Amino acid sequence: MSITAENIEEEVARTVEDAKELQELVTTHISKTSIEEQSLRQRALSLNDSIKRLRSLLDSLLSRKLLDPKVADKLDEDLQRAKCIMADGDAASLLPGNVQGRFLRMFLGPINVRASQKDVQLKVKEEYNSYKDRTALLFLFFPSVLLILRSWIWAGCMPAFPVQLYQAWLLFLYTGLALRENILRVNGSDIRPWWIYHHYCAMIMALVSLTWEIKGQPNCALKQRGVQLFLQWAMMQGVAMLLQNRYQRQRLYTRIALGKAKRMDVVWGESAGVDGQLWLLCPLLFILQVFEAYVGLLLLRTAFVGVVSEWQVIFCGGLLVLMAVGNFANTVQTLMVKSRFKAKMRRSKSKQELD
Repeated sequence: MSITAENIEEEVARTVEDAKELQELVTTHISKTSIEEQSLRQRALSLNDSIKRLRSLLDSLLSRKLLDPKVADKLDEDLQRAKCIMADGDAASLLPGNVQGRFLRMFLGPINVRASQKDVQLKVKEEYNSYKDRTALLFLFFPSVLLILRSWIWAGCMPAFPVQLYQAWLLFLYTGLALRENILRVNGSDIRPWWIYHHYCAMIMALVSLTWEIKGQPNCALKQRGVQLFLQWAMMQGVAMLLQNRYQRQRLYTRIALGKAKRMDVVWGESAGVDGQLWLLCPLLFILQVFEAYVGLLLLRTAFVGVVSEWQVIFCGGLLVLMAVGNFANTVQTLMVKSRFKAKMRRSKSKQELD
């Protein structure tokens, strides 16, 4: 039908009526969907409460020795599997998520960053893993370049600008990690709070380092000793990050396939590696933590003996020591969780052999 000057008013009026009709149909559909979603939400909340109640009852029966520990372990695994089924499916969007913290509100405002669809949540996690992979390589590359240039071109005395440029990149790196980890927690991931706080501390240290005047001659080697050791520590940290990202993720995929972890979980906690990896990673991690504390103490020493007495040196030195202690405590906690998990698996295997 061709539109002419005579019937254009009728066509416009018909178009307006079609828009109104479409809007009414969409409103009715959304209303029905909302009612159905509310019913499903109540059911999901009730089921989640049942899982918590049954776990509490298991703990109570076990503490009063009214239930066989092997039976309790089996029932606890079944409840964990039920929880993973809910958390890894579309029903997860019906469950209450973690509250958005001040950090997210400060950077992103009051917007809701929780994804309603599981595939979107998993894309957020995959992007986080890709970001860690990319930054681990850069974490190894940048300090290596600075140290090589220091030895070959700068005659053992680094200019201030390249070091501060590296600190600016660290600020960007840790801010990106902290934002992604906060978003993952809102979407149901199990990232330990300490690692987010650790990245907050690293952000503050990078920001303070940007105001730190890098001293040159005379006695350049002595004044920049802390900077040199920090760059060496950063190289070791890059190697450790590459190992963790590669091997721990393989272990996590295995636990997800067994129904013992959620797809939104990351490589902390009792998913931290396999036996062969632990023999390699644990000594490296402990060496890194001792080295980090040593760099912090060295910075404090250079400040207190008057070599470089700026407040930034004292602040960064104390922060490095604090992060080293926190990292050590969380690594030990991870190993203890891993040990308890292995003991639990041995009990389950012994039970199967007896049966």
